[in-house]
Amino acid sequence: MTTDPQHLTDSEASAEARRLISEAYRPEAPAAPVSFRDPTPVPAIGTTPPVPQPDSRIAPQWAVGVAVASLGVGAGVTGLGCGAWLVLQGLSSVTLLGVLAIAAPFVGIAMVVTAVGAAVSKARRSSTTNVYQGTVIKRTDITSTARGIGARSRIEG
Repeated sequence: MTTDPQHLTDSEASAEARRLISEAYRPEAPAAPVSFRDPTPVPAIGTTPPVPQPDSRIAPQWAVGVAVASLGVGAGVTGLGCGAWLVLQGLSSVTLLGVLAIAAPFVGIAMVVTAVGAAVSKARRSSTTNVYQGTVIKRTDITSTARGIGARSRIEG
């Protein structure tokens, strides 16, 4: 029997259609039992002893990793939140004495750095005496031609 739709007769095409439909709607038996009934008898007096129930669930490795990571992230965020709460509680009770106590080491370090910088700057600066030879002309004549908004002073001579 050929399955090429162009070469099927009407009877072959209807037989193939029936086969496909019956195959598509055929009920399939479940691969594993979906319920369990314990056949052991119930005791007349007292409680029923526990019955071991095998656990056959298998979690994929990625799902286990995601679960562990989410637990770690949740614990870390909780720790950060507690730390932020403690810092904000401390900042809400700030006093002048507390600010000075916190700022004092930084101010001391800044003073030492400034003093060292000034000493290095003074040590690097050398005293140079310039000796000029020749005629020196010093002009002090200032002619002002101030006109309008953009007035300038010019030295002429």
